[in-house]
Order: sequence, then structure tokens, then C-alpha cells
Amino acid sequence: MTMTPFFLELHAAYQSELDDLATDSEGRDVLQQRLREKRREIGFLAQMMELSPEMVAVVFHRGFQFREPAVMEQLLTLEADEFPEWDDVLAAVQLHPWAQDLAAVVREQPAGEWFLTVAAVLEYLQGRRVALPAGAGEAADIDEADGEGPARAERDDPFGDGDTDDAEADRISEEAGADWLAEQGFDRKE
Repeated sequence: MTMTPFFLELHAAYQSELDDLATDSEGRDVLQQRLREKRREIGFLAQMMELSPEMVAVVFHRGFQFREPAVMEQLLTLEADEFPEWDDVLAAVQLHPWAQDLAAVVREQPAGEWFLTVAAVLEYLQGRRVALPAGAGEAADIDEADGEGPARAERDDPFGDGDTDDAEADRISEEAGADWLAEQGFDRKE
């Protein structure tokens, strides 16, 4: 999988943000509680989305369903100023109803649609097994072998198709993503 430095860096920061929210000082799982609190503060947090998108994107954690993974894979190869319109990206993802309300608030901001694309890609990456190169942030390797349970299963195969590590599926996915971007008016990267 090819990923721009923009997403490499943000992915590590996003994972760190989720990790920070996950447990309290006594080691108890408080992720859902903290996410609910952040979601109630979306009006304030939206002001930070350009400066620290990873800190705001967590409000959309598990808020996306990815209908066209190939499009998401293609978005990973784009620089931050090359994203297609959000409505075009929305054809490849579906927001859960609770996330649609948050997205409406975010879209009111000048960079809201740009941010929603960033949030969708970060959440897509979080759901996949992604090993980052050493030095790409504090979370140098997110492909841990010791995780278990439903979260591990979702990270291993978020689409339930069994093809997350298959090179042929990745190649087909990249081609489909390139086709989709070409349909949106972008030049093909060779």
C-alpha cells in the first residue's frame, strides 16, 4: 500500500490520540465515555480541525462504513491539497446516522469537507492492519500480534472479505481507485 507522508504522519498521531483516550489513570477502558464527551464538543473542536486534524477526527471513530475500499486506497496516495470533493468521496463511504449529525456541523467550517476526507481516511487506516516504517511517529508498528478479540478481528479484516493481505487484491483495489479518480477528473499517476 502506498501512502503519502501526510497520511503516514497523521495515522501515527491518530492512533496515539485513540490510545490516549482509551484508558484512565487506573487502566480502565473509558474510550466510549471520552468519545461521547468529545462528540458533544464538536462545535468547539471543529475550530481545531486544520491545525490538529487527528485530535478532532477521533469523534468519527467507528462512524464510517467503507463501501469502496479501492477509493480509500487511492486517497492514501494523494497529498492534502489534492482531495476530490467530499460529495465524490461520500459515494465510497457511508456515515452512520450519529456521525451524519457531526458531519453537518463540520461541513459548516471553511475546511470542513477537506477534514471529512481526512477523517474518513484515518478511520479507514485505523481499521486495517498497517505497519508504519520506523520513525513514522511514536506508533512505529501498529500491526501488533498480541491483540485479540473483536477489535483485533476488525483491524485484521475490516471488510470481512479475507483479502486484506492479498497482493492481487491490493493491485485490483489500486486500479479501481485510480479508475474512480480518473472519472472525477484527476490525472492518473503512473
